[in-house]
Amino acid sequence: MTTLPPMSTHQLLMIEDDTRLAQMVGDYLGNNGLEVAHMADGKSGLERLQPADGGSAQLPDLVILDLMLPDMDGLEVCRRIRAMSGAAAQVPVLMLTAKGDPMDRIIGLEIGADDYLPKPFEPRELLARIRAILRRKGSDGPAPASAAMRFGSLEIDRDARTVTVAGQSCDLTSYQFDLLVALAERAGRVLTRDQIMEAVRGRELEAFDRSIDVHMGRIRAAIEADPKNPKRILTVRGVGYVFAKQQD
Repeated sequence: MTTLPPMSTHQLLMIEDDTRLAQMVGDYLGNNGLEVAHMADGKSGLERLQPADGGSAQLPDLVILDLMLPDMDGLEVCRRIRAMSGAAAQVPVLMLTAKGDPMDRIIGLEIGADDYLPKPFEPRELLARIRAILRRKGSDGPAPASAAMRFGSLEIDRDARTVTVAGQSCDLTSYQFDLLVALAERAGRVLTRDQIMEAVRGRELEAFDRSIDVHMGRIRAAIEADPKNPKRILTVRGVGYVFAKQQD
């Protein structure tokens, strides 16, 4: 199999009970400049991120998380990761899901997964998605041209990768932060779902991918005073979304 050019070394954690699959993925990603630690169940994966004895842990740059695990499902593992203290809660999560379960993918995104990949998958696509997440995280590629954008009481700091409303921090995943930045940088311009996803992921996606709407709902819940009657991110029926230039 032809491999893509290697990238700088990153540390990944794969939580997957299929040891044969984990070995195959580890070998392939290893040949492309990534180091993969493997845990076979949710409990050991969570302890790798935040040791039960309170000791320090070297956090991975990304977690590859299987939905079906022997001790707890991947959705519960993802919930617990996002509920952790400190930097562990912000580690990007790429969830592996069954191909025929779109609802599991939607729920995974709603509880904080940054992306998903249905099984069976091509290792090359997994690598491409990992690279895209790491670029969004800011660990690969150039830094943003400028730091903060302000829209009324909403402040988006691209260098610190933080969002605040009236000084209060907003809880967004890495992918949701980049979706918000993509919209804010094009304030006043109506964007289709495909245009938004292209701006963030840098590649074409399926026209019927519903994940964009799930993420928009999460972003609105974080930054809108009334998410059911949004004033910052507006839906343009039949087209997509527009980020309001004038806000409170």
